[in-house]
Amino acid sequence: MNSFGTSFILSDYGGTYDPYIGGVITGCPAGIEIDFEFIQSELFRRAPSQHPYSTQRRETDIVEFLSGIDKGKTLGKPIEFRIPNKDLQPDKEMLNILKPSHASYTYKMKYGITDNSGIGRASARQTACRVVGGAIAKLYLKKFGIEIVAWEEVKWRMWDGDCGMEIAKQTSNDDGDTLGALVQCVIKNLPAGLGEPVYDKFDARLAYAMLSINACKGFEIGKGFVAAKMKGSEYNDVQNPDFSFQSNNDGGVQAGITNGQEVYFSVAFKPIPTLQMEQNTIDFERNPATCFGNKRNDKCVAPRVLPVIEAMAALVTADFMVQLMQKYPPQETTQTEEIIDK
Repeated sequence: MNSFGTSFILSDYGGTYDPYIGGVITGCPAGIEIDFEFIQSELFRRAPSQHPYSTQRRETDIVEFLSGIDKGKTLGKPIEFRIPNKDLQPDKEMLNILKPSHASYTYKMKYGITDNSGIGRASARQTACRVVGGAIAKLYLKKFGIEIVAWEEVKWRMWDGDCGMEIAKQTSNDDGDTLGALVQCVIKNLPAGLGEPVYDKFDARLAYAMLSINACKGFEIGKGFVAAKMKGSEYNDVQNPDFSFQSNNDGGVQAGITNGQEVYFSVAFKPIPTLQMEQNTIDFERNPATCFGNKRNDKCVAPRVLPVIEAMAALVTADFMVQLMQKYPPQETTQTEEIIDK
Protein backbone atom coordinates (compact mmCIF):
# COMPACT_ATOMS: atom_id res chain seq x y z
CA MET A 1 0.00 0.00 0.00
CA ASN A 2 1.16 3.50 -0.78
CA SER A 3 -1.47 5.39 1.24
CA PHE A 4 -1.99 6.01 4.94
CA GLY A 5 -5.20 7.16 6.63
CA THR A 6 -8.94 6.89 6.04
CA SER A 7 -10.18 10.50 6.19
CA PHE A 8 -6.95 12.54 6.27
CA ILE A 9 -4.93 10.55 3.74
CA LEU A 10 -1.32 10.69 2.59
CA SER A 11 -0.50 8.88 -0.66
CA ASP A 12 3.12 9.06 -1.77
CA TYR A 13 5.39 7.89 -4.56
CA GLY A 14 9.05 7.58 -5.52
CA GLY A 15 12.17 5.90 -4.21
CA THR A 16 15.70 6.72 -3.26
CA TYR A 17 17.03 6.93 -6.86
CA ASP A 18 14.01 8.35 -8.67
CA PRO A 19 14.16 11.95 -9.95
CA TYR A 20 11.44 12.94 -7.48
CA ILE A 21 9.63 11.69 -4.45
CA GLY A 22 6.28 13.23 -3.61
CA GLY A 23 2.69 12.70 -2.72
CA VAL A 24 -0.91 13.80 -2.47
CA ILE A 25 -2.78 14.70 0.71
CA THR A 26 -6.54 14.29 0.56
CA GLY A 27 -9.12 15.06 3.22
CA CYS A 28 -7.42 18.14 4.65
CA PRO A 29 -10.21 20.67 5.39
CA ALA A 30 -10.34 23.98 3.57
CA GLY A 31 -9.14 27.19 5.17
CA ILE A 32 -6.11 25.81 7.04
CA GLU A 33 -3.31 28.38 7.06
CA ILE A 34 -0.16 26.87 5.59
CA ASP A 35 3.13 27.96 7.11
CA PHE A 36 5.59 27.07 4.36
CA GLU A 37 8.60 27.96 6.52
CA PHE A 38 7.39 25.56 9.20
CA ILE A 39 6.97 22.74 6.69
CA GLN A 40 10.45 23.35 5.34
CA SER A 41 11.90 23.46 8.85
CA GLU A 42 10.38 20.03 9.55
CA LEU A 43 12.05 18.69 6.41
CA PHE A 44 15.37 20.20 7.45
CA ARG A 45 15.10 18.33 10.78
CA ARG A 46 14.90 15.07 8.83
CA ALA A 47 17.44 15.97 6.12
CA PRO A 48 21.08 14.79 6.22
CA SER A 49 23.26 16.98 8.40
CA GLN A 50 26.72 17.33 9.87
CA HIS A 51 25.71 15.08 12.78
CA PRO A 52 28.32 12.28 13.21
CA TYR A 53 25.62 9.64 12.72
CA SER A 54 24.24 11.16 9.52
CA THR A 55 24.66 9.88 5.97
CA GLN A 56 27.09 11.56 3.57
CA ARG A 57 24.29 11.85 1.01
CA ARG A 58 23.35 15.50 0.56
CA GLU A 59 19.82 16.53 -0.41
CA THR A 60 18.35 20.02 -0.15
CA ASP A 61 14.85 18.59 0.49
CA ILE A 62 13.11 21.70 -0.83
CA VAL A 63 9.43 20.85 -1.23
CA GLU A 64 7.32 22.21 -4.09
CA PHE A 65 3.53 22.37 -3.78
CA LEU A 66 1.67 21.86 -7.05
CA SER A 67 -2.00 22.08 -6.09
CA GLY A 68 -4.51 22.36 -3.25
CA ILE A 69 -3.17 25.59 -1.70
CA ASP A 70 -3.98 29.14 -2.71
CA LYS A 71 -2.99 32.40 -1.01
CA GLY A 72 -1.50 30.46 1.88
CA LYS A 73 -4.61 28.43 2.71
CA THR A 74 -5.86 24.96 1.87
CA LEU A 75 -8.71 24.70 -0.61
CA GLY A 76 -10.19 21.44 0.63
CA LYS A 77 -8.91 19.78 -2.54
CA PRO A 78 -6.04 17.29 -2.94
CA ILE A 79 -2.69 18.83 -2.03
CA GLU A 80 0.06 17.63 -4.36
CA PHE A 81 3.76 18.09 -3.61
CA ARG A 82 7.13 16.83 -4.75
CA ILE A 83 10.75 16.85 -3.58
CA PRO A 84 13.67 16.43 -6.01
CA ASN A 85 16.34 13.79 -5.54
CA LYS A 86 19.61 15.44 -6.58
CA ASP A 87 22.48 13.50 -5.00
CA LEU A 88 21.93 10.22 -6.87
CA GLN A 89 24.85 7.83 -6.51
CA PRO A 90 23.65 4.21 -6.69
CA ASP A 91 26.08 1.70 -5.21
CA LYS A 92 26.74 -0.34 -8.35
CA GLU A 93 29.21 -2.63 -6.59
CA MET A 94 26.40 -3.88 -4.34
CA LEU A 95 23.77 -4.07 -7.09
CA ASN A 96 23.65 -7.89 -7.17
CA ILE A 97 24.31 -8.52 -3.47
CA LEU A 98 21.66 -9.65 -1.03
CA LYS A 99 22.18 -7.04 1.67
CA PRO A 100 21.70 -8.53 5.16
CA SER A 101 18.51 -7.37 6.92
CA HIS A 102 17.53 -5.21 3.92
CA ALA A 103 14.67 -5.53 1.45
CA SER A 104 16.83 -7.42 -1.07
CA TYR A 105 15.53 -10.93 -0.37
CA THR A 106 11.94 -10.12 0.58
CA TYR A 107 11.45 -7.90 -2.47
CA LYS A 108 12.97 -10.66 -4.61
CA MET A 109 10.49 -13.19 -3.24
CA LYS A 110 7.47 -10.87 -3.42
CA TYR A 111 8.14 -8.95 -6.63
CA GLY A 112 10.62 -11.14 -8.49
CA ILE A 113 13.34 -8.48 -8.70
CA THR A 114 16.75 -9.69 -9.83
CA ASP A 115 18.98 -6.99 -8.31
CA ASN A 116 18.82 -4.11 -5.83
CA SER A 117 17.68 -1.56 -8.42
CA GLY A 118 14.11 -2.51 -7.55
CA ILE A 119 14.19 -1.89 -3.80
CA GLY A 120 14.40 1.92 -3.80
CA ARG A 121 10.87 2.21 -2.44
CA ALA A 122 12.03 0.53 0.76
CA SER A 123 14.54 3.31 1.45
CA ALA A 124 14.07 5.73 4.34
CA ARG A 125 14.31 8.45 1.70
CA GLN A 126 10.53 7.96 1.41
CA THR A 127 10.04 9.31 4.93
CA ALA A 128 10.53 12.86 3.64
CA CYS A 129 7.05 12.52 2.12
CA ARG A 130 5.68 11.53 5.53
CA VAL A 131 7.22 14.63 7.07
CA VAL A 132 5.45 16.88 4.57
CA GLY A 133 2.11 15.18 5.21
CA GLY A 134 2.73 15.27 8.95
CA ALA A 135 3.62 18.95 8.88
CA ILE A 136 0.32 19.81 7.24
CA ALA A 137 -1.45 17.56 9.75
CA LYS A 138 0.29 19.50 12.54
CA LEU A 139 -0.94 22.78 11.08
CA TYR A 140 -4.48 21.40 11.07
CA LEU A 141 -4.13 20.14 14.66
CA LYS A 142 -2.78 23.53 15.76
CA LYS A 143 -6.30 24.99 15.62
CA PHE A 144 -7.24 22.56 18.41
CA GLY A 145 -4.12 23.23 20.48
CA ILE A 146 -2.78 19.71 19.90
CA GLU A 147 1.01 19.39 20.08
CA ILE A 148 3.31 16.45 19.32
CA VAL A 149 6.90 16.18 20.55
CA ALA A 150 9.40 13.32 20.15
CA TRP A 151 12.83 12.96 21.70
CA GLU A 152 15.62 10.43 21.74
CA GLU A 153 15.78 8.44 24.95
CA VAL A 154 18.92 6.39 24.42
CA LYS A 155 20.95 4.59 21.77
CA TRP A 156 21.01 0.84 22.24
CA ARG A 157 24.31 -0.99 22.00
CA MET A 158 23.36 -4.37 23.38
CA TRP A 159 20.38 -6.14 24.88
CA ASP A 160 20.10 -9.39 26.82
CA GLY A 161 18.15 -10.66 29.76
CA ASP A 162 20.87 -9.95 32.32
CA CYS A 163 22.62 -6.80 31.18
CA GLY A 164 19.56 -4.91 30.03
CA MET A 165 20.29 -1.64 28.24
CA GLU A 166 23.69 -0.02 27.87
CA ILE A 167 24.19 3.55 26.63
CA ALA A 168 26.58 3.70 23.70
CA LYS A 169 29.53 6.06 23.85
CA GLN A 170 28.78 8.84 21.40
CA THR A 171 32.40 9.32 20.37
CA SER A 172 33.46 5.71 19.87
CA ASN A 173 31.48 4.63 16.82
CA ASP A 174 34.35 4.64 14.34
CA ASP A 175 34.47 0.86 13.92
CA GLY A 176 31.97 0.93 11.08
CA ASP A 177 29.17 -0.57 13.13
CA THR A 178 25.72 0.95 13.70
CA LEU A 179 23.37 1.54 16.61
CA GLY A 180 19.71 1.09 17.44
CA ALA A 181 17.66 3.74 19.23
CA LEU A 182 14.76 4.20 21.60
CA VAL A 183 12.54 7.24 21.00
CA GLN A 184 9.80 8.68 23.20
CA CYS A 185 6.86 10.73 21.96
CA VAL A 186 3.96 12.58 23.56
CA ILE A 187 0.73 13.95 22.10
CA LYS A 188 -0.56 16.85 24.20
CA ASN A 189 -4.00 18.47 24.58
CA LEU A 190 -5.97 15.68 22.93
CA PRO A 191 -9.73 15.60 23.50
CA ALA A 192 -11.34 12.51 24.92
CA GLY A 193 -13.21 10.32 22.47
CA LEU A 194 -10.76 9.74 19.60
CA GLY A 195 -10.58 6.15 18.40
CA GLU A 196 -13.05 3.38 17.71
CA PRO A 197 -13.85 0.18 19.60
CA VAL A 198 -12.31 -3.17 18.66
CA TYR A 199 -10.34 -2.86 15.40
CA ASP A 200 -9.74 0.85 14.88
CA LYS A 201 -8.43 1.82 18.29
CA PHE A 202 -6.36 4.98 18.63
CA ASP A 203 -3.39 3.10 20.08
CA ALA A 204 -3.69 0.35 17.46
CA ARG A 205 -3.50 2.95 14.70
CA LEU A 206 -0.48 4.54 16.41
CA ALA A 207 1.26 1.17 16.57
CA TYR A 208 0.50 0.56 12.89
CA ALA A 209 1.87 3.98 12.00
CA MET A 210 5.09 3.63 13.98
CA LEU A 211 5.83 0.09 12.85
CA SER A 212 5.53 1.29 9.24
CA ILE A 213 8.64 3.46 9.74
CA ASN A 214 11.88 1.99 8.41
CA ALA A 215 13.86 -0.05 10.98
CA CYS A 216 11.12 0.14 13.64
CA LYS A 217 10.89 -3.09 15.63
CA GLY A 218 8.99 -2.18 18.76
CA PHE A 219 6.12 -0.06 20.06
CA GLU A 220 4.65 0.41 23.51
CA ILE A 221 2.15 2.88 24.93
CA GLY A 222 1.81 4.05 28.52
CA LYS A 223 3.68 1.74 30.87
CA GLY A 224 3.89 -0.77 28.05
CA PHE A 225 5.87 -3.88 28.89
CA VAL A 226 6.51 -2.65 32.43
CA ALA A 227 2.79 -3.18 33.04
CA ALA A 228 3.35 -6.93 32.78
CA LYS A 229 5.26 -6.77 36.06
CA MET A 230 2.74 -4.58 37.93
CA LYS A 231 -0.26 -5.40 40.08
CA GLY A 232 -3.66 -4.05 39.14
CA SER A 233 -3.77 -2.03 42.34
CA GLU A 234 -0.54 -0.32 41.28
CA TYR A 235 -1.51 0.15 37.66
CA ASN A 236 -5.13 1.31 37.53
CA ASP A 237 -5.67 4.98 36.63
CA VAL A 238 -8.13 5.95 39.36
CA GLN A 239 -10.31 9.03 38.75
CA ASN A 240 -11.36 11.84 41.06
CA PRO A 241 -14.94 13.16 41.48
CA ASP A 242 -14.25 15.78 38.79
CA PHE A 243 -13.19 12.96 36.39
CA SER A 244 -9.51 13.97 36.52
CA PHE A 245 -7.00 11.11 36.77
CA GLN A 246 -4.57 10.33 39.58
CA SER A 247 -2.13 8.63 37.18
CA ASN A 248 -1.62 7.94 33.49
CA ASN A 249 -0.33 4.39 33.26
CA ASP A 250 -2.61 3.71 30.29
CA GLY A 251 -0.84 6.42 28.32
CA GLY A 252 -3.98 8.42 27.63
CA VAL A 253 -5.88 5.61 25.88
CA GLN A 254 -8.45 3.29 27.44
CA ALA A 255 -10.42 0.69 25.49
CA GLY A 256 -8.77 2.11 22.37
CA ILE A 257 -10.26 5.58 22.93
CA THR A 258 -8.43 8.69 24.15
CA ASN A 259 -9.38 9.78 27.67
CA GLY A 260 -8.15 13.37 27.50
CA GLN A 261 -4.79 12.76 29.14
CA GLU A 262 -1.47 13.03 27.34
CA VAL A 263 -0.82 10.12 24.98
CA TYR A 264 2.74 8.95 25.44
CA PHE A 265 4.50 6.06 23.74
CA SER A 266 7.91 4.61 22.92
CA VAL A 267 9.33 3.38 19.63
CA ALA A 268 12.33 1.03 19.32
CA PHE A 269 14.54 0.91 16.23
CA LYS A 270 17.00 -1.76 15.20
CA PRO A 271 20.54 -0.80 14.18
CA ILE A 272 20.87 0.50 10.61
CA PRO A 273 21.63 -2.66 8.57
CA THR A 274 24.17 -1.02 6.23
CA LEU A 275 27.56 -1.28 7.93
CA GLN A 276 30.94 0.24 7.08
CA MET A 277 32.50 -3.18 7.60
CA GLU A 278 32.50 -6.44 5.69
CA GLN A 279 29.58 -8.82 6.08
CA ASN A 280 29.48 -12.26 4.53
CA THR A 281 26.37 -12.81 2.44
CA ILE A 282 25.30 -14.20 -0.96
CA ASP A 283 24.35 -12.65 -4.27
CA PHE A 284 21.06 -13.02 -6.16
CA GLU A 285 22.43 -16.21 -7.77
CA ARG A 286 23.19 -17.78 -4.34
CA ASN A 287 26.97 -17.38 -4.69
CA PRO A 288 29.05 -16.34 -1.65
CA ALA A 289 29.64 -12.60 -1.58
CA THR A 290 30.75 -9.72 0.64
CA CYS A 291 28.62 -6.72 1.54
CA PHE A 292 30.18 -3.37 2.45
CA GLY A 293 28.44 0.01 2.88
CA ASN A 294 29.33 3.10 0.87
CA LYS A 295 28.97 5.68 3.69
CA ARG A 296 25.67 6.94 2.30
CA ASN A 297 23.64 5.56 5.17
CA ASP A 298 23.15 6.79 8.73
CA LYS A 299 24.84 5.07 11.63
CA CYS A 300 21.68 5.44 13.70
CA VAL A 301 18.10 6.44 12.88
CA ALA A 302 18.22 9.13 15.59
CA PRO A 303 18.07 12.08 15.55
CA ARG A 304 16.70 12.24 11.98
CA VAL A 305 13.78 9.92 12.77
CA LEU A 306 12.25 12.28 15.37
CA PRO A 307 10.26 14.40 12.87
CA VAL A 308 9.14 11.21 11.12
CA ILE A 309 7.67 9.84 14.36
CA GLU A 310 5.96 13.16 15.03
CA ALA A 311 4.63 13.21 11.46
CA MET A 312 3.09 9.74 11.70
CA ALA A 313 1.54 10.58 15.08
CA ALA A 314 0.14 13.79 13.56
CA LEU A 315 -1.34 11.89 10.61
CA VAL A 316 -3.06 9.43 12.94
CA THR A 317 -4.42 12.22 15.14
CA ALA A 318 -5.54 14.38 12.22
CA ASP A 319 -7.34 11.40 10.72
CA PHE A 320 -9.39 10.89 13.88
CA MET A 321 -9.98 14.63 14.35
CA VAL A 322 -11.35 15.00 10.82
CA GLN A 323 -13.71 12.11 11.54
CA LEU A 324 -14.78 13.73 14.82
CA MET A 325 -15.46 17.06 13.12
CA GLN A 326 -17.49 15.32 10.43
CA LYS A 327 -19.55 13.48 13.04
CA TYR A 328 -20.06 16.47 15.33
CA PRO A 329 -19.91 19.70 13.29
CA PRO A 330 -19.64 22.64 15.74
CA GLN A 331 -22.57 24.49 14.14
CA GLU A 332 -24.87 21.53 14.75
CA THR A 333 -23.99 20.61 18.30
CA THR A 334 -22.07 21.92 21.29
CA GLN A 335 -20.73 18.45 22.12
CA THR A 336 -17.61 18.80 19.99
CA GLU A 337 -16.94 22.30 21.31
CA GLU A 338 -17.16 21.00 24.84
CA ILE A 339 -14.75 18.20 23.97
CA ILE A 340 -12.27 20.50 22.28
CA ASP A 341 -12.52 23.22 24.91
CA LYS A 342 -11.90 20.79 27.73
